[in-house]
Amino acid sequence: MISKKLTASLAFALLASTTFAAGPAADIDDLAWMTGNWVGNLGPNTLEENWILPTGGSIASMVRMTGNGGTSMFEVITIEEKDGSLELHIQQWDAGFVPRTAAAQVMALEEIGENRVLFRAVSEGGMVTLAYSRPTPDSFNIDIENAAGNKFQIPLKAR
Repeated sequence: MISKKLTASLAFALLASTTFAAGPAADIDDLAWMTGNWVGNLGPNTLEENWILPTGGSIASMVRMTGNGGTSMFEVITIEEKDGSLELHIQQWDAGFVPRTAAAQVMALEEIGENRVLFRAVSEGGMVTLAYSRPTPDSFNIDIENAAGNKFQIPLKAR
């Protein structure tokens, strides 16, 4: 009898810890507001983010940074449904499709609200947090906290 109770308690604890570890409940359709072609300045460079409509449990963006007559960076971002929440994967390449890192950084959903979402790193990489918001129909903000603890915002506009 003790063995059955112990087994049931351990199973419940495992289930509770798994549920606790998952981010807030969310569905990929909650991010439909991100869809669009967004552009803005990042120092002397131009940053473009092209978010496609969510479908099949994912949404994705192709990002390009240009300046000084050339392309300096490509980035792919995917956000997928996972365990009733969302998980973001992000990786960058230099021109010539030379990877900047060996693997994509993984980030888990921390907060979600109307036209805003925040992810927190769960793997090593250049960012601690990454957030997106759309305060107006024609504006799209990217908020980043990098590994050094610096926080900054990249404001983009609809193209």
